[in-house]
Amino acid sequence: MAVKRKATMAEKRRYTSPRREEQARATRAAVLVAAAELFTEHGYAATSMAAVAARAGVSAQTVYNTVSGKPQLLKAAYDMALAGDDEPIPMADRPEVRRMYAVTDPADLLRAYADLGRQLLGRVGPLMLQLAHGAAAGQPDLVEHVRVTDAERATGTLMVARRVEELGGLAPGLTAERARDRIWVLNSVQVWHLLVAGRGWSEDEYAAWVGDAMCAAVLR
Repeated sequence: MAVKRKATMAEKRRYTSPRREEQARATRAAVLVAAAELFTEHGYAATSMAAVAARAGVSAQTVYNTVSGKPQLLKAAYDMALAGDDEPIPMADRPEVRRMYAVTDPADLLRAYADLGRQLLGRVGPLMLQLAHGAAAGQPDLVEHVRVTDAERATGTLMVARRVEELGGLAPGLTAERARDRIWVLNSVQVWHLLVAGRGWSEDEYAAWVGDAMCAAVLR
C-alpha cells in the first residue's frame, strides 16, 4: 500500500508563495496609484496616509507595511506614475528608451525624445506640477524630491545631447552641456502645461512642435 507523504512546510510555502506575491504586488500597486491620485488632486501636505489607505481600500498599517513613510510613498508613487507600471526596470533599460537610442539620425533621435517626453508627461505631468507647487511653497520633502527629480532629468537629457554629439549632429561651437540645457527647457513640464492645458494643444501637436524646436535649437 502506498504511503501518502505529508508536504513539508517548505513545499507549502513554495506552493502558496506565487499567490501571496501576486496579492502583495497588487496591494502595493493599489496603494501607489491611490497616493499618486491624491497627491495630484490635493497636494502632498494635505494627503494623509489614512486617506491613501481609504482610497486604496486597505488599512493604514498596510500602507506603512508597503512603504516605510510618506517620503518613501511619494518616491514610489512618482516612479510608478512615470514608468506606467511597477516593474523594477530602470527607465534607461526600458524598450522605448532603448529604441530611441538605437536611432542614428540626430533629428529623428530628438523627435523620438520629444515623443517619449509626451508619453511620460501625459502620465506624470499633473503630479509633477502639483509637487513643484509644493516645493515652491517650501515643503521640505518636496524641495528634496524636486531637486532629485530635476537632477535625474538633467542627467537623462545630457545622455541624449551626448548621443546627438556622437552622431555628429550638434551645431558648431555648441557643447553637449549647453545642448542639454536647451533640450531640458523645451522638454519641461512647464512648457507641456502651457501648451497642452493652457492653449489646448493636442499631445501629438505638442510633441511635433517640441521635436522641431529641439532640432532648431541644437542641430547643425
